[in-house]
Amino acid sequence: MAIIERSLALVGDIGATNARFALVGPNGDIAHAATYLCEDHPSLADALAAYLRNHDGAKPLRAVLAVATSPQADQVSFTNNPWTFSVAALKTQLGLQRLAVINDFHANALAVPHLTGSDVRKVGGGEPDTDAPMGVIGPGSGLGVSAVAASNSGYVALPGEGGHVTMPAGNDEEAGVIALLRHRFDHVSAERVLSGPGLVNLYNALCELGGQPSAGFTAAQITDPKTMAEDTRASRAVSMFCAMLGTVAGNLALTLGARGGIYIAGGIVPKLGDAFTQSPFRDRFEDKGRFGPYLAAIPTYVVVRPHAALLGAAKLLDAN
Repeated sequence: MAIIERSLALVGDIGATNARFALVGPNGDIAHAATYLCEDHPSLADALAAYLRNHDGAKPLRAVLAVATSPQADQVSFTNNPWTFSVAALKTQLGLQRLAVINDFHANALAVPHLTGSDVRKVGGGEPDTDAPMGVIGPGSGLGVSAVAASNSGYVALPGEGGHVTMPAGNDEEAGVIALLRHRFDHVSAERVLSGPGLVNLYNALCELGGQPSAGFTAAQITDPKTMAEDTRASRAVSMFCAMLGTVAGNLALTLGARGGIYIAGGIVPKLGDAFTQSPFRDRFEDKGRFGPYLAAIPTYVVVRPHAALLGAAKLLDAN
């Protein structure tokens, strides 16, 4: 049976590399999820039009789009993507009655309370305090950070720009890498090392500090098990990446009092598998001096559910 058009809705998760879309039926079910390469389309409107054409010319009346930037006005420009668009113009172009544009980690945060056991992989810690806030962090093309907390009216997401906090060094080797990167960038944010481009920055910095030429690897090549087995700088870069993520995730947990758990989303960590579980991440997460025991009790989870942000966007539909 076809979905009744008046009940049809659209959700999207648009980042620097990929744009993901899905339709939401009258019962809230998410269907027809598809991914489009941003570089294949001149604009967001063009990618959306291609998606709708590929799904029998579907005509949704409501939409929630999660974008990898901070949408604070009608004109939206992406942080790591050349696309820009007007919210009002896009609404008119798509024939929508309602359109909400939110930060992508706002959507990830809204998804977290609805994740099940098969959607996550636990990496250390105790059991979550269901009344406490939960933190969300995710390295991908950039670094997203958000939080979600329960309220009398349901779950409330707290989006922000935590990916751009200053990256601290956890040891002398990291201090050397950050000092080198500081000569290249005005500010060494967490995103400068905890992202796909950040992995490349770490690898190249370790090569330079070790007096070795860089092999010019991409982030995907650096994290490939074969590369890590053959190139000690790649292996060290991944280990440092995980340790630094532990530092930032631990800071997030302390700042929020996130005894509900820290959830790691994004496109990089879920693909690391056992290499992440066995990495220094958890030790560094708990390495906070007198507050080590406090953090030791907080569970950390890797989100392995595909398209979790689309789930969060769908949960926001009824409020928009």
